[in-house]
Formats: sequence, structure tokens, C-alpha cells
Amino acid sequence: MAENLDRFTKRARRVLTVAGDEARKLNHRFIGTEHILLGLVAEEGGVAMRVLRELNISGEQVRNAVERTVGRGTRPNFTQPTLTPRTKRVIELAVDEARRRGHHYIGTEHLLLGLVREGEGVAVDVLRRLGAPPEAIQDQVDRILKETPVHAGKSRPASNTPTVDQLGTDLTALAESG
Repeated sequence: MAENLDRFTKRARRVLTVAGDEARKLNHRFIGTEHILLGLVAEEGGVAMRVLRELNISGEQVRNAVERTVGRGTRPNFTQPTLTPRTKRVIELAVDEARRRGHHYIGTEHLLLGLVREGEGVAVDVLRRLGAPPEAIQDQVDRILKETPVHAGKSRPASNTPTVDQLGTDLTALAESG
């Protein structure tokens, strides 16, 4: 992958790893936008999945729609799947989305925005069919980022304590918000 993953959050890196796993499970020799979307819905605690849930889209709906659309390959894939040019473009756009928003990290929300900004491919078709046009996704991401102080232009480095981060309460942020 051309982009250095240091600025990607742990969740975003897991999305990319899961995308490769999903491609292999479906016997695909490539990682397409649909596999990125499957990775996003697998990362249930990420901002991207929150956006989709708030648009009444479940991970199961996405999985079913993707599998109906692309099907399974006929032969098992024992090699490392490669990124399609469109998927590479989605990752570039995710990095650009983070930069445009003044974020020093690339999170699941940026990958989702990269998907919809690219505008074509299986993932966007699936999202449209499930009732989430790109504009609605962009609006929902913007709304969530505005209401979430940790995303408001601050860097969010990868954490050494993901369970604490997920289950704990940030008392400093709570005190700052009153």
C-alpha cells in the first residue's frame, strides 16, 4: 500500500486487514471497495459503523447486499489479494478527507468518506441501494464529528489500551464539556 499507515487509527488499520480477509473468504484475488465496506461494518465501534447505523443500515444488510452483488469466486485464493486501482484511490481520498478536516489521523470515518467521494464501485452502489446516498453519509459524518469533541481537529494516536478506550470514560473531556 502506497500510503504509510502510521496515521491510520488502529480501527482503520483493522478495517484494511479485514478487507483482505473478506476478499480471501469470498475467493477474490483483489480487494475492492466492497471489501473495504465489509471491513468498515466489521469494525462496529468505529465512527463509520455509527454513521451507517444512524442511517438505518446494519452490517448484516451490507454483507448480504455485497455477497448478492459480487458473489463468491469459484476457486480458493491462496495468494495475498491486491488492491484494485479504485480501492487505492479510496485510500488516497480518505487521507485527503482527513487533511481537509484538519485531522492528524485517518479513521474509519475517513475511509467511509473516501468510498463515497470516489463515487463509483460496488460499495457505493450497495450503500445507495440500502438507502444511503453519498450526500446523506457525508452529512451524517459531519454531524457526528461536530458533536464528538475527540474528533474536533485533534490528533487521535493509536492507543495501547483499546479496551479501556472503548469501555472507559474520558473524565477530562467530560469535565471540559461541563
